[in-house]
Amino acid sequence: MKEPTCQISFWGQMRSFIPHLNPRDFLQSVQNCPDACLLDVRTPEEFRKDGLKNAKNLDYLGASFIDELLSLPKDSSYFVYCRSGRRSLRVCTLMHNCGFSKVYNLDGGLAVMFEK
Repeated sequence: MKEPTCQISFWGQMRSFIPHLNPRDFLQSVQNCPDACLLDVRTPEEFRKDGLKNAKNLDYLGASFIDELLSLPKDSSYFVYCRSGRRSLRVCTLMHNCGFSKVYNLDGGLAVMFEK
């Protein structure tokens, strides 16, 4: 007897819980949301190169990441991005699982935003 397999990939399952915004909608939503907090979850070195204006850097790979994340108010709106969208998806999923209710991911990350 063949074992049943899940038809949805791991990434597909993670993505299903989080709203993903294209670059235009992401930036427009940040501007239109009075309690918006823009989170850049790349390393500090990446952030210094091309972080978005008014973004807070929260290094997903840093030792204090989880403490910094859990110190954020859970009732604010968070717009999360990284270079490709993989770290930000992980952070958004973690935030969702920790009780943050308004979390939005930049679909494709800055790589998509800065495409020419």
